Amino acid sequence: MLGRREVNDGQVGQYVWQTYEEVYNKAIKIGSAIRGLGVNPGDRCGIYGVNCPEWVTAMEACVSQGICYVPLYDTLGATAVEFIINHAEISMVFVQENKIQSMLTCLLRCVAHLKTIVSFGKVADEQKQEAERIGVSCFSWEEFLLSGNVNCRLPQVCKDDTCTIMYTSGTTGDPKGVILTNRAVITQVINTEQLILETDKAVTEEDTYFSFLPLAHIFDQIIENYCIYKGASIGFWQGDVRYLMEDLQQLKPTLFCGVPRVFDRIYTGVKQKVSSGGVLSRKLFEIAYEHKLNNLKRGVRQDMASPFFDRLVFNKIKQVLGGRVRMMLSGAAPLPKHVEEFLRVTSCSVLIQGYGLTESCAGCFTSVANVFSMVGTVGIPVMTIEARLESVPDMGYDALSATARGEICLRGKTLFSGYYKRADLTDEVLVDGWFHTGDIGELQPDGAMKIIDRKKNIFKLSQGEYVAVENIESAYAQCSLITSIWVYGNSFESFLVGVAVPEKQALENWAAANDLTGNYVELCKHPKSRKYIMEELNNTGRRLQLRGFEMLKAIHLEPFLFDMERDLITPTFKLKRPQLLKYYKERIDELYQEAKEKKV
Repeated sequence: MLGRREVNDGQVGQYVWQTYEEVYNKAIKIGSAIRGLGVNPGDRCGIYGVNCPEWVTAMEACVSQGICYVPLYDTLGATAVEFIINHAEISMVFVQENKIQSMLTCLLRCVAHLKTIVSFGKVADEQKQEAERIGVSCFSWEEFLLSGNVNCRLPQVCKDDTCTIMYTSGTTGDPKGVILTNRAVITQVINTEQLILETDKAVTEEDTYFSFLPLAHIFDQIIENYCIYKGASIGFWQGDVRYLMEDLQQLKPTLFCGVPRVFDRIYTGVKQKVSSGGVLSRKLFEIAYEHKLNNLKRGVRQDMASPFFDRLVFNKIKQVLGGRVRMMLSGAAPLPKHVEEFLRVTSCSVLIQGYGLTESCAGCFTSVANVFSMVGTVGIPVMTIEARLESVPDMGYDALSATARGEICLRGKTLFSGYYKRADLTDEVLVDGWFHTGDIGELQPDGAMKIIDRKKNIFKLSQGEYVAVENIESAYAQCSLITSIWVYGNSFESFLVGVAVPEKQALENWAAANDLTGNYVELCKHPKSRKYIMEELNNTGRRLQLRGFEMLKAIHLEPFLFDMERDLITPTFKLKRPQLLKYYKERIDELYQEAKEKKV
């Protein structure tokens, strides 16, 4: 059922597995131990750490006793963890061993509710003593496991009981607690089964899933629940992005879930390898690509579109993810059309793109893999969801026009029950039974939905022009010279500026060809590098028909990827705009000054 790589004397080895029976017995004993502390059905228990077998076992332990589990994002930081513990009135929390110290730093501000900490592994004597001085008990995993009883009586659990309160990281303000019932979670698991049957073939005990997207995020949690429902194996990464590809090669999964940023990195890496190959190999790749693409467009199934070129050319790309992947799922944000098309052609596996939110218990729209017209869209509503578009006149979106565009609204059995203790926020988004997502969709002729905008990420420039910034970033992201970009503007300025992270190899190659010296960080500071990349970005913008006021007038090159450590992105890699502005405020002011001086 659950596997992790064995570590001996600092050396990482092969995956070591626990069977379904072993995990079941542990979950029942852990659940019994939780009840022994006076935590009752309906109470809340926190889980804090990266994906690992203990995370899933703690979750199943809570479910077995009708206790609501509350994931604490590994990337939210101490302030948000403290907020969630107090807001959800969490009395006990399971914590990753190397996160215990950070928990202790905020413990004094959480003791009104928090009484017990259980480590995923060991706990140091001094940590245990420090917690006990504050009045909080601290247990190692094995110690807590031994206090449970495998023969305990399980309570009656109902479909409409709260299964989990999942706090969304959001891009502004305090996290919101999304209430999801057992009914919503199980319905979504069955939805996943239906989708996979429509697309390929059912998951079985022979399948293996690679767990690295945060379990504290609903997308991964639904997929892992589905794998458990089908008896598949779940192998966990080490928790370090530096060893992600090594873990993949060792596990050789058949199922792979990612977010657009992950798939974009795969796309960029493969494209660079193809470009650096010889003339003959590049030509062979082009012929194979066009041949298979044409067959896919004609409606031929992925596995039948070009078996010959799959073996001869594309099998090397399949090896990037371990060589056995038969199905890939993308969620959390729209996958760029050129990336989706490329992976459908070259990955030798089925690719499904979906759209969902924590409030819809993950996927509410999904593409059907072998319907090629759905490339670039998030597909059609899942079986348990109704969807409609609502006009947004301020943004020029008309749900009743020939090309229907508007805010996506949802209702159905997988929707959340509200925001915990925030009836005001619930009433803002749930109107007459319809959940207003804040995302702008465009209905396609075949009934599929395309995400084209975000209702909130729109602002007016000083000359009165409205700017939908996510559209602009999506266009600039197609420039091969960058890996990510944040575009900024406000109503006091007449033009846009940006912060871009260059593609390291592309920048270094250009520098070498243009006699520029220095390392990558130094090249990012060089005025010629900034000028070159801004020109190429604006060329990309023109090619994609951006308007004049949507062009960049100044740019800063950031050598390091936007990351969660600096609080610049969410765990699903969405830009946190207020935090980005705060972090780069001084540089943004300089960019505006530079651009204005050039005008003079």
